[in-house]
Amino acid sequence: MSFTHSSRIFALVDANNFYASCERVFRPALVGKPIVVLSNNDGCIIARSNETKALGIRMGEPFYKAKPLIQAHGVHVFSANFALYGDLSARVMSSLSEFAPEMEIYSIDEAFLDLSGMQRHHLNAYGRQMKQLVEQWTGIPISVGIAETKTLAQMANYLAKKSKKANGVLDLTRSPHRTRALQQVPVGEVWGVGRKFAEKLQRHGIQTAFDLAQGNDAWLFQHFPAPLLRTVQELRGVACLSLEQAPIPKSIACSRSFAQPEEDLGKLRESVAAYTAHAAERLRKAKMACQRLLVFIHTNRFRQNVSQHFDSTSIGLPTASEDTAELIQVAHRALAQIYKEGYAYHKAGVVLLDLVPANEVQQNLWDTVNRSQRSTLMQALDQINRDFGSGAIRYAAEGLCPRWRMKQEHRSPRYTTCWSELAQVNA
Repeated sequence: MSFTHSSRIFALVDANNFYASCERVFRPALVGKPIVVLSNNDGCIIARSNETKALGIRMGEPFYKAKPLIQAHGVHVFSANFALYGDLSARVMSSLSEFAPEMEIYSIDEAFLDLSGMQRHHLNAYGRQMKQLVEQWTGIPISVGIAETKTLAQMANYLAKKSKKANGVLDLTRSPHRTRALQQVPVGEVWGVGRKFAEKLQRHGIQTAFDLAQGNDAWLFQHFPAPLLRTVQELRGVACLSLEQAPIPKSIACSRSFAQPEEDLGKLRESVAAYTAHAAERLRKAKMACQRLLVFIHTNRFRQNVSQHFDSTSIGLPTASEDTAELIQVAHRALAQIYKEGYAYHKAGVVLLDLVPANEVQQNLWDTVNRSQRSTLMQALDQINRDFGSGAIRYAAEGLCPRWRMKQEHRSPRYTTCWSELAQVNA
């Protein structure tokens, strides 16, 4: 089949095994060694290095089930260190921004770059320059896929990781090898094709990305939703998707499961205050304000012979706010309405709702809070925590020695965001 050539050029840059790579930055002896990263409270496996994948350890597998295999093969285990991962992600994205005027941060470890107009460069060489600089500046290995559409760029990125010849960079722009390339990609690996769609397509003989690109439009339209038709067009070289700006959040949530069941209201108040403070920080970073706050708590529904309680409530604010202290007060009021004595709670959470831009807040004639002064205070609080590490300054309501903190028995140091955990070099 023939492919349409778009004037647009996209690059999809993906950090390889990102969480595992982050752990290797400050411990280079782990390069080539199997690594797993665990979820909150060290529950399940959420990231694996290639060496771990080769051992047959599955994504999402409970840690306790995989433990015998992990111990038998000397797999290095880490608790999720999101402070480190988030900071290194920001450094990777900052490095990538040097290579294109427009960039869409798609996830913590992926970004699309608009390389339209860069045809004066040899795109494959440009991708290798990108790869070399990011790895030099951050220590994170990346793969680069380049093509005329975002979906084809994703296909190129997939093959760049698999092919030794590509060695991490593949340009499919006007490539005579595109047909062969798409024939090597299983249809389930195509961006936008989920597991159920892949199974249905395979039952009808569509096994690869190339088969999907050759599919009958009328039949696809009859049996699948419209987004899949856009994917097919993109595989044919017709750009249907452009770079997206950061979406305006509709809500911001923060919740955690406790390492141990918690019955004490005082400790629940501390946890809810801490979650509210974290959500408020993200709220200010998004330059938004909150008009309604929801709190929920629940026991462990998977434990048998234990009394269960699940509840939530929300409270509206008279004036939309981004002030941590004000939001904590509202959160404590909400918690008092739903807490019941005698239950061992497993999880609590806070959700900030009905968000509006902070510079468009409708003022309240009877508001007694000096909003300008409080905004300056919040800016100072955020700046101190950026400079000296998260939690360097916090509200006493969050507790001094909280026992409800997540279980993180294998967490590595927060090398880049906490002064007391900086890497040490012995001369």
